Amino acid sequence: MSNPVLLRVDGEVAHVLLNRPQARNAITIELAAALRDTLTAAAQRARVIVIRGADGTFCAGGDRAEVARLREQGAAALRPLFETFIGACELIARLPVPVVAAVEGAAVAGGFELVQSVDIAIVRDDAVLADNHANAGMIPGGGGSQRLPRLVGVPRALGHILTGDRLTGAEAAAWGVVYRSVPAAGFEDAVAALVANLAGKDRAALARIKQLVRTGMAGSLTDGLAMEVEATLAHLTEEGEP
Repeated sequence: MSNPVLLRVDGEVAHVLLNRPQARNAITIELAAALRDTLTAAAQRARVIVIRGADGTFCAGGDRAEVARLREQGAAALRPLFETFIGACELIARLPVPVVAAVEGAAVAGGFELVQSVDIAIVRDDAVLADNHANAGMIPGGGGSQRLPRLVGVPRALGHILTGDRLTGAEAAAWGVVYRSVPAAGFEDAVAALVANLAGKDRAALARIKQLVRTGMAGSLTDGLAMEVEATLAHLTEEGEP
């Protein structure tokens, strides 16, 4: 069997590929664990990480065959699927380098939850993004019920998750779910320009900015402002990584 996640390092950029094209890169326990381990390795070798899906599809969510098989065995068998995938998504926030999702094709269910977890998502206008769990009588299991409201607000998040409506890449950008949406013809150039921009910046500065935003969102504004002052002083007076 082929590796469900591939890593290629090109200079300062690590390319992480979800590699189950026969299943539209659907998430299994094996893929979730490989994603976690590959992201950890990539952060040690590069200034920027780019996540993509094989064969023009980002990720179709949880692998239905695996979910059905594990479901027959009970909650204890199912738990590692969700906890391992959530762990991989949560890891992204702690990595000291920017993690970019380059999204084309479909990013639905767990794939959409992965998009919500990265630092920067750039998508094709014609991509399809959706939390479509409710359409199959399911509920979000990879963090979507918690992340999406924080990104777009409760009314839009509940409206989207409950209806299972699809969003185009352009709509996802308008909602603020992703950083930018780009026409198909210019997508690869836009991804390359974004990655080059990030790779050319000071690594310690990007790591501290990411840490400030990620940590600050979990606390109060007052605590976040105090943390920002301390981080700025450290960045201006200390050498090396944060």
